[in-house]
Amino acid sequence: MSEEIVKIKSINQLHEMMGWGKPKHPLITVVEAERLVVSEQELGVKFLSDLYSISLKDKDCGVEYGRNTLDFEEGVLIFTGPKQIASVTKVIELGDIHGWMLYFHPDLIHGTHLGQHIQEYTFFDYDVFEALHLSEEEEKKIVDCIQSIKHEYEQRIDNHSQRVIVSNLELLLNYSLRYYERQFNTRKKQSTGVVTQFQRELNQYFAANLQEKNGLPSIKYFSDKIHLSTHYLSDLLKKETGRAAKDHINDFVVEKAKNLLLGTNETITEIAYDLGFNYPHYFTRLFKSRTGVTPLEFRNLN
Repeated sequence: MSEEIVKIKSINQLHEMMGWGKPKHPLITVVEAERLVVSEQELGVKFLSDLYSISLKDKDCGVEYGRNTLDFEEGVLIFTGPKQIASVTKVIELGDIHGWMLYFHPDLIHGTHLGQHIQEYTFFDYDVFEALHLSEEEEKKIVDCIQSIKHEYEQRIDNHSQRVIVSNLELLLNYSLRYYERQFNTRKKQSTGVVTQFQRELNQYFAANLQEKNGLPSIKYFSDKIHLSTHYLSDLLKKETGRAAKDHINDFVVEKAKNLLLGTNETITEIAYDLGFNYPHYFTRLFKSRTGVTPLEFRNLN
């Protein structure tokens, strides 16, 4: 099995590598999944891409991102962003997979409204098992957007082409945001369990005094514990509680600080170190931003 890493820097390089012929547009392409072919010699090769991708496929295509396999079911949408590494674990013959694969280079959206807000579509950083499961009606909406994009760049490119293509791409992403929100809602029981587990892990972190050794816990610490991506966990918490993961952590720390300020004679500096801060002034800044007063003012007022 090869350990080679192939860097994909452009749409043209992607087409050339996959044997898809010259692309119709230099910055975006839509390819039917039926054209995806992987030989035995390509198994295990790692691909590092500079492109965004949106894939709608009908079954397992043997592609791995990190340690997770894309195990597609009908109507499952996967998003990947630039600088993510993928590899293929099984041979794929012509016509084995059905669906669409859309790739676009970041240059396509530079200077556009979408380019300024692309970071808001956090599902490009979700893990593959956090894919978007579509209903038949939702899938039709997504396919309509994909077909509109493909139709536009296959025509003669003019001064309006980029605007029309990017508008349809943004519409596709906005539909996906809506459908992800629906997915969070329909998986309410599962989501509630994640919130409970997050709170339990947060409590246990401080109960074990891990902050004294490792500092304040990061979102990644909890996402690893719960086996979700950091973006998915934060989005789920925001949907369920109205507060992002970082807000939960900061509010928990401030409440711990209040108890130490009123229940001990420790100095502000000692309390800051006890809570996992490397620098006491960071603690003071966070406390004041959450309460409106400094730790010392809080202690004196109470």
